[in-house]
Amino acid sequence: MTRLGLLFAGQGAQHPGMGAQLYESSPAARKIYDQADAILSWPISRLCFEGPQEDLTACAHCQPAIYITSLAAWAARSEAPQADETPAIAGGLSLGELAALTVAGAFDFETGLKAVAERGRLMDELCRRTHGAMAAILGGEPSRVAQVAEAHGIDVANYNCPGQLILSGEAELVKAACEELVPEVMKIVHLEVAGAYHSRLMRPAGEAFRAFLENLPMRKPSLPLVHNVTGELAVPEPAALRERLTEQIYSPVRWEECCRAIMQQCDKLLELGPGQVLTGLARRIDRRFPAETTNL
Repeated sequence: MTRLGLLFAGQGAQHPGMGAQLYESSPAARKIYDQADAILSWPISRLCFEGPQEDLTACAHCQPAIYITSLAAWAARSEAPQADETPAIAGGLSLGELAALTVAGAFDFETGLKAVAERGRLMDELCRRTHGAMAAILGGEPSRVAQVAEAHGIDVANYNCPGQLILSGEAELVKAACEELVPEVMKIVHLEVAGAYHSRLMRPAGEAFRAFLENLPMRKPSLPLVHNVTGELAVPEPAALRERLTEQIYSPVRWEECCRAIMQQCDKLLELGPGQVLTGLARRIDRRFPAETTNL
């Protein structure tokens, strides 16, 4: 029996057309999109399938869109399961952690979608009130990058894989930190994002989300999970899950640690959702480890 490690895509993987073919070919996936339209009371499926990219990129839109597409991919996969495969563990990059929690049974699809929609709304609102930026640092020494970030009053937002970190914070401070790092790293890529995700600028959104989560019904998951905040196996109690989801909004995503923890518990990785970002990161972490992507 092949043990699957389920990986769920995060923000940035969205693109017009995602899930359209899935909607046409899978009744189970179609049901997910139709339910989402009814729950949200607006046609988010049309935004997924047609765009435009500008509208799809806003946090308030892209977060539920990616969540829905990821779960539609899992629904389609579950519709025709492989007899020799079984889910063993799940994890998601940032937003994807909520999709992982849904598949693991911590809450149902509707509850998870409402949580994701509120998360996206809070982050979108904060992005409009701040002037944040993010930059990918390629090839730098992690401790040195973190030192420079701290000196400039910004944060390391993502530890994605060996040789790839993301800085996040006030735009001018990110620019200054990058200028200092130029002689010490291979490459710096300034990201096209709406705000400074996973940085101290997002703390107000995290605290507001904490209040929302207090009334969110949650159960102990039936499938092992990993936490972005710790990079370790999740504590499955609902109170602990709520706390990690709160902290996650303004804390670093320790994805390399998450991915390694997942690999220890499975035989093959399966990325669910738009794009192939997580499969690419996994291959940089361990290129020999089997990985499959839905690439919607």
